Amino acid sequence: MRDITKKREQRYSYGLALLRECIEKKRLWTNNEDEKKAVLRVENIDLSFGDLRALNNVSVDVRGHEILAIIGPNGAGKTSLLNVISGFYRAQRGDIYFNEEKITRFSSHKIAERGICRTFQNIALYSGLTVTDNIIAGRHPHINYNFLTGMIYFPWANREEAYQRAIAEDIIDFLELEHVRGSVVGMLAYGLRKRVELGRALALEPRILLLDEPMAGMNVDEKEDMARFIIDINEFLKIPIVLIEHDMGVVMDIADRIFVLDFGNPIAEGSPEEIKQNQKVISAYLGTG
Repeated sequence: MRDITKKREQRYSYGLALLRECIEKKRLWTNNEDEKKAVLRVENIDLSFGDLRALNNVSVDVRGHEILAIIGPNGAGKTSLLNVISGFYRAQRGDIYFNEEKITRFSSHKIAERGICRTFQNIALYSGLTVTDNIIAGRHPHINYNFLTGMIYFPWANREEAYQRAIAEDIIDFLELEHVRGSVVGMLAYGLRKRVELGRALALEPRILLLDEPMAGMNVDEKEDMARFIIDINEFLKIPIVLIEHDMGVVMDIADRIFVLDFGNPIAEGSPEEIKQNQKVISAYLGTG
């Protein structure tokens, strides 16, 4: 894999301008000090399925403008943690706070409405719809007209639809999906479908983005493209990203901080350099090779 560096110039100076404008209007922090505060706090989470303990007293925070990678062997509880954060699983113990609001018992759609948006390990798209329609579907919490007003063609409804489509096209251009914007998603190659799912998550106007193995099954070039998209989203939209990924080359290159799980237990947290040298992590996951 070719080198991917965080210390590069912004690649898409024009990209996501409309989406960024929407997010900036709702941003809670105003200076660099606020960006260092925890946006999301996970405190003492326990999750069990019968006798199987998936998460054991897990605590972690996500800060205002960082890429946090969650790593660990298969079965470590990484996806379970994202499922608890996003409301798909209900933990038996512990609490989750988003911008100081307790969201532990919120439903998944209420959590998404607050800006905690995610992609899935197994792609979850409307396979019979086009790329554009899938991304516009992600705009539904932000659309200010309904079926009836749209059908009657009120001028303000037409303007609203044009604005929402402009945001979708902005995302399509950013993710370099112009050549497939009218294609049915179910007919696309796997790597392109992964991009579409990322685009739909962006369409929700995320205040924090959870990515569950966004590069799984990709070749080297596709991984490089996805890694650069993730960096650009973090830099340009200034939103924190939580990333589950098994490719350690990617993780060490783009993550600001790494959190390590092993059989549901947190075993380490720190910078990429600290994690590389942590003996517990080496024994449990990285190995000595």
